[in-house]
Amino acid sequence: MGFLRWLAIIPAAIVTVVLFVLMMSLISEEFKPEDKLDLNSFEINPKVEDVKILERETTITEIKKIETPPPPPQIERQKADRPAEPISSLEGAVPEFEAPEIDRSQFQITVSDRDAQPLVRIPPIMPPRAEKSGHCKVRFSVSPDGAPFDVETTYCTQSLFSRPTVKSVQKWKYNPKIQDGRPVGRIGVESIIRFRLTDERGNILPE
Repeated sequence: MGFLRWLAIIPAAIVTVVLFVLMMSLISEEFKPEDKLDLNSFEINPKVEDVKILERETTITEIKKIETPPPPPQIERQKADRPAEPISSLEGAVPEFEAPEIDRSQFQITVSDRDAQPLVRIPPIMPPRAEKSGHCKVRFSVSPDGAPFDVETTYCTQSLFSRPTVKSVQKWKYNPKIQDGRPVGRIGVESIIRFRLTDERGNILPE
């Protein structure tokens, strides 16, 4: 073991000696100082030359004086002569006459007889449970004021249409029946109320 250690130290000692000799040779050379830089050749704050601003020279021409033209000559208008004749006036009076005497017993204003006539008809409301179209026959009376009363259904394709039919007819309005020149009640008026149910495409579903 001691012999191997000496074998490793010998090459290291040789390298150390070579490096030492090389350093000594470099130190032994004469030192030659480098030329000093001329610091006077540099300016820290150089002077900036002023930029000459070019000014545009403009000449203003004299404004010519414009003379206003004279006003147009006035045309003399001829004056109309005032009429010498006086203005004639029309004077008159409403003629007097006597109003004729009318004997009220000799005539009488009468209105021709007529049956009850519908003025306003409110359409019925479709029941939400309806699955198809239908109709109802209804009978009612009309008062002298033109209002329906005693409304009842005589036939319905579906019972769910009866109640909306009665409510609809009760909102109607009639011209009352005229008899001998005065309004009277009307009994036994009949009508048909139809319910039209449509699908999503707008087609009417049959009864």
